[in-house]
Amino acid sequence: MNLTHAARRIHAARFFALLGLALLLGALPRPDYARQLTDADYARAAKFLLRSTDPLVGRNYDPLVDHEVQRVHWLDATHFWYRDHDASGDRFFEMDARTDQRLPAFDESKLAAALGKPAGKPLDAKHWPHAFDFRRLPDGRLAVAIAGKHYRCDLSGAGRCTQEKTGLKGVDGHAERSSDGKWLVFARDWNLWLRDEATGKVTQLTSDGVANDGYATESFGPMTSNGAVVRWAPDSRSLVAFRLDLRKVKDMYALVTRVGHPKLESWPYPLPGDKHVFMVRPVVIDVATRKVTPLQMAPEQQLGSWNDVQWAPDSKTFALVSTSRDRRQEWFRIADAATGDVRTVFEYTAKDFYQGWYGRPDWQYLPASGEAIWPTEQNNWMNLYLYSLKTGKMLHPITTGHGDVIQVLHLDRKTRTLWYVGVGRTPGMNPYYRQLFKVNIDTGKTTLLTPEDADHRITMAPDGRYFVDSYSTPTTPPVTVLRAADDGRILATVARTDIARLVATGWVPPVPFTVKARNGTTTLYGLLYKPTNFDPHKKYPIVDFVYPGPQIGSIATFSFRSERGSNQALAELGFIVVTLDGMGTPYRSASFQRAWYGDMGDDTIPDQIAGIKQLAARYPWMDLDRVGIWGHSGGGNATVSAMLHDPDFFKVGWAESGNYDNRDYYYAWGEKWEGLLVKHKNGTSNYDNQASELLAKNLKGHLMLVQGSIDDNVPISNTYLLVSALMKANKNFDMLIVPNERHHYGPYTPYITRRMWDFFVRYLAGNTPPHEFDGMPKSLTQ
Repeated sequence: MNLTHAARRIHAARFFALLGLALLLGALPRPDYARQLTDADYARAAKFLLRSTDPLVGRNYDPLVDHEVQRVHWLDATHFWYRDHDASGDRFFEMDARTDQRLPAFDESKLAAALGKPAGKPLDAKHWPHAFDFRRLPDGRLAVAIAGKHYRCDLSGAGRCTQEKTGLKGVDGHAERSSDGKWLVFARDWNLWLRDEATGKVTQLTSDGVANDGYATESFGPMTSNGAVVRWAPDSRSLVAFRLDLRKVKDMYALVTRVGHPKLESWPYPLPGDKHVFMVRPVVIDVATRKVTPLQMAPEQQLGSWNDVQWAPDSKTFALVSTSRDRRQEWFRIADAATGDVRTVFEYTAKDFYQGWYGRPDWQYLPASGEAIWPTEQNNWMNLYLYSLKTGKMLHPITTGHGDVIQVLHLDRKTRTLWYVGVGRTPGMNPYYRQLFKVNIDTGKTTLLTPEDADHRITMAPDGRYFVDSYSTPTTPPVTVLRAADDGRILATVARTDIARLVATGWVPPVPFTVKARNGTTTLYGLLYKPTNFDPHKKYPIVDFVYPGPQIGSIATFSFRSERGSNQALAELGFIVVTLDGMGTPYRSASFQRAWYGDMGDDTIPDQIAGIKQLAARYPWMDLDRVGIWGHSGGGNATVSAMLHDPDFFKVGWAESGNYDNRDYYYAWGEKWEGLLVKHKNGTSNYDNQASELLAKNLKGHLMLVQGSIDDNVPISNTYLLVSALMKANKNFDMLIVPNERHHYGPYTPYITRRMWDFFVRYLAGNTPPHEFDGMPKSLTQ
């Protein structure tokens, strides 16, 4: 190219000006969001993932935390055992609640050696699997459960364990032991079977169960277990079970891939609006005669593991609760065990849905006094009320005021005293902290038994005289004490958790915070995670870890945990990680929990945005221009909702196994919180407001979709429907399908976690991740 002299001078001037600018920029420090991360950066973050190498330890176990009593097992009314752990390993102690005396629960070396022989491999006496349990048999032997196997162990001499020949081979799920401990009932081949605990002999209890119309399994919706669901009478002569009818329920499918022909899996899975759902017919079974007596009532839908049965102490009657399909109506009924006659005592109708109970029923059947205790939210909080079994009328409130009753632990029918776990009932305290109360069911006089400003995890003795209380906060480790149930006085300190070894590794606790909800008035609670090398002069991108509920929130518990998933690990890579329980999640008022009833596409996202904006105004080191979000299952759903409803706020999303359209998810889920499916003449429905694929055109940022290919909880069709809509909208996105894994990712979890880190590092922080980092804990599981 020919240039004039003047043109050459101009060209040269521009070149040297640009060169000078480049040299100047090269001399300036590079911004935080444009650097190459190394294996060392990822390795430092990986230290904050689940630390133990034992896949059976459970997610809340940390070998660097000493003297944390995670579980207490009552052997009888006055003795309990617990595991103690420190740098030297595990020890097991038994404590006498009457004397405060504690002794070794057993000879750990002898039991480990005895268990190692039938297992065919040595057992480390200093490091026991988390999945370990034992109980004492009347003859002094130990019944031991470890790693899914059962043993009978005699430690009186040299020590000998024999693996139980249970006759339970092939049984997927649990078995139920009779009230007197003599029998074990389990489900197999659509029928119930009995095992004599003394002899091990197995006999068939029912014989008319057939495929998809059998007895007592908890196989419903996303659950495919064969575990027996029965309730033994106090005298162990009979039990309540049910016939489960799946015959007309439509199937869901998954394709297992392998070399050669794939395997097609199918299982009954009703969807919202389906005519046929799982139906149960309650029955009473006489153990001695094998007589099956159906209850005189119409078949009803199975909405869970059917734990809503309570026997009378004399074993002659029992109470049960039925629920309407729309979850608005509840029927309290009493059945005669001998005849199967059923009487409806009262009916309770909620405006939108009956919240029910968390974990197990909190209603109580008091046949001797002709009363029942029934929980409702009629005053905007879950309280307990006394009802007459004769008239079906409410007699009076038992508990009153603000705060929820979330679990009844014990009822003394003689003294008319009830012990319950409550939240939000102490003004000025974090409303998610659990506390134990006792109340007189006649006068309503209430006593707080655990006054410490902390979350209390309670394990009560069978007769209600004592309880073990482990209390902690997100920033203070647990103190475990033995208390008297009459007044809460501390009888002994069981253990004080020591986190010195954990802190020495650089661990820091999350930062608790409060913000206002979308309405500007309701206080929300959350936890914030900063890098351990935090620099307040830097600007950090934000990652919102979300789980919208409605059955639980993002945080799950405000008790102490050394790790909460990958929150701190992700923060180590240069992020501020936020977890916030938005409106619509449990343990608050009824109006709080129903903030977006009928609009599940809400997913607490307006509260997440409001909270993050307040935090960013409070902390200038939070960068509102770089906000990402991620979650699993319901959190995956919420992540996609956030990316599509608020694409200018959330720039990057990582969505795992999400139910992106509840029309394609288990019917009982959507029909409780979205309402019964109503299809309109124009082709729309009341479920359209939660269907993410209808908003696919709104996507602007980087979105990753992850799902197991044979997910039997959230069918993969949820992801494919969204993918189809994104493609039709000509949107770029990423997807990872995990082969032959279900709702969680099993051995692929380390890989998926690493890919998530890479995704946020590259697209949210603007950095470059190390190439295929290979230092993730191999035992990491979801």
